[in-house]
Amino acid sequence: MMRKIKAVKNAMAAHMPGLKTWRAMPIPGLEMVDPYILMNHHGPEHFAPNSQGLPFGPHPHRGFETLTFIVKGELVHKDSQGFESRITEGGVQWMTAGSGIIHSETSSEEFQREGGDMEILQLWINLPARLKASAPNYQGFQKEEIPEIEIQEGVVLNLISGSFNSAEGPVRSPYPQFMSTIKAKGGQSFELESSEDQLYFYVISGSLEVNGTLVNKRQTILFEEEADKLEIKVFADSLIIFGQAPLIREPMVSHGPFVMNTEEEIHQAIADYQAGKMGLWKD
Repeated sequence: MMRKIKAVKNAMAAHMPGLKTWRAMPIPGLEMVDPYILMNHHGPEHFAPNSQGLPFGPHPHRGFETLTFIVKGELVHKDSQGFESRITEGGVQWMTAGSGIIHSETSSEEFQREGGDMEILQLWINLPARLKASAPNYQGFQKEEIPEIEIQEGVVLNLISGSFNSAEGPVRSPYPQFMSTIKAKGGQSFELESSEDQLYFYVISGSLEVNGTLVNKRQTILFEEEADKLEIKVFADSLIIFGQAPLIREPMVSHGPFVMNTEEEIHQAIADYQAGKMGLWKD
């Protein structure tokens, strides 16, 4: 049996000064795909030499995790826990905000000076109430550290977290889940098995048919919450985000960079940040 598709949703333009951005979620008609709560698709963008690069200076988070895909260019991470790294094309950054962290996401001095192409995506993944106080943590992996699994000729899965064909992804999350990207060449047909009630399927680029439904770049597929297979036909070279996770099914209250279960917890998060309990920023 093929997994049923409820809808296909287009990302909406949400451009920032000097940075083309599309918001895939939340948008009207797509508030979240529990536990996935936000997706921003930045670029493709070309930065001229002597530009500021990415604009995401120090800001706090609490109660969830962020996964950042570096499709083109680079991303420099720095945070209040002392983690700092520069991840380049094909790599990922996974940050567990947990009880609270301050971080920045910027471009290196070299990139700012020389300019270049950039495309990154960031997915926010909720944590259940029992894990929202998890210790903050950062994990950055370059392309060569992420297992590359050939499903068949012309179809390659890059395993970020979870297991696939006896391989294990490098990311360790307090909320165990499966996450990958898939590169598929036009003309290929293949199948994927879905083992969890919830899927996240976003097309970064390309054109394909999934269970008889046409899907193009910057589109999200909403599936019924039932484990079953996906039959995929690829019309143009495609890059896909394919994730699976258990449903959380809890009340969620979000306010800017904080994602909690109640309004009271949001107020506490703001107070804790202002009191320096999420760490202090060091330039």
